[in-house]
Amino acid sequence: MKQGKEVENPESRFFAVLMAAAKLPGVRINREAYLRSALARHCSEEEIRRAIEETPAAAGITVELLDKVANDSIRYETAKVSALSAAAGMPGIFALPATVPADLAQYVGHMLRIAQKLAYLYSWPDLFADEGEGVDDATMGVLTLFFGVMFGTQSANAAVGKVAGMMSKQVAKKLPQKALTKGVIYPIVKKSAAYLGVQMTKQSFAKGVSKAIPVIGAVVSGGLTLSTYLPMAKRLKKHLAVLPLADPSRQASESEEDVVDGEVVAEHETFAPADTELPDAATVAVKLEQPGA
Repeated sequence: MKQGKEVENPESRFFAVLMAAAKLPGVRINREAYLRSALARHCSEEEIRRAIEETPAAAGITVELLDKVANDSIRYETAKVSALSAAAGMPGIFALPATVPADLAQYVGHMLRIAQKLAYLYSWPDLFADEGEGVDDATMGVLTLFFGVMFGTQSANAAVGKVAGMMSKQVAKKLPQKALTKGVIYPIVKKSAAYLGVQMTKQSFAKGVSKAIPVIGAVVSGGLTLSTYLPMAKRLKKHLAVLPLADPSRQASESEEDVVDGEVVAEHETFAPADTELPDAATVAVKLEQPGA
């Protein structure tokens, strides 16, 4: 009984899908390999080396250049997820039992891929440094907030900015574990997860109908993916690009963070509604390829 209630809980549902997506083949992006590949045509070997060992901002790489590279990655991921989504719409109604259960995790997997790429370009630390299949709580928290930004929620925007500010002031190479799991950021993580879980539940059946008719379902699936994935990726890119972590001209403050890492967020913190829908059942039902450009 308890398990059934957990599945019905929007917050638990979202975290379960996120965990499942993170375990799919090709979802986790190798930070070093990606930065080396993405920056190879634009930066010197010394700049690339420093970007990998420290951050792109520390290497002096301008936000303008990072924006160009980020747009390339967004186009690559969008084209791939849209093509795979269209392919998943081809089998028609007889294949629905096989395709629909995997759709949501696959789509979230592609969201995870672009979130990692954008995070690494804009000087966030390695989110999956551990080679194991698990995801630590701090990484789970920041990824949830990234998804909230993709959906246009103001609370997630503010929380990501606060996390970036903490890391910038403390010259940190790791996520602020305590703030994301117990203190100042944690309540917003929970609200974001609950909201995203509700969206997944609301959209699941409606979007699954698009697959019932072969060929037409393929066009609808691919189109829905393109029309939602692209603006969500651009929204996250735009937000990460203006944070202090990404700015090479910003010098890290030597003073300690003015907000205690474990402080509890105020009760009046609001969670703004989003205008973006997750096309969960209108997406891909094939395995993701290994990380590419």
